[in-house]
Amino acid sequence: MSVDDPLNDPVFGAAVLKLSFLMKGIADQPGFRVVYFGTIRDLGITDAEVNAYIEEHRSLLENHISKTVAGE
Repeated sequence: MSVDDPLNDPVFGAAVLKLSFLMKGIADQPGFRVVYFGTIRDLGITDAEVNAYIEEHRSLLENHISKTVAGE
């Protein structure tokens, strides 16, 4: 992994978590909310930061999610 690898960015990880649930249509489930908001709290980032990251890097995130689901 390079220093610029998005996997080292906590906002990237939170964005993957949130977008994964959004893509499955289950982001409104209580379990997601507990995990997601606890994660961003622990990382010291905000939901607004995650949303902005998703907006700016959606194709990168979707590609990462699809590769992860496919087991690559």
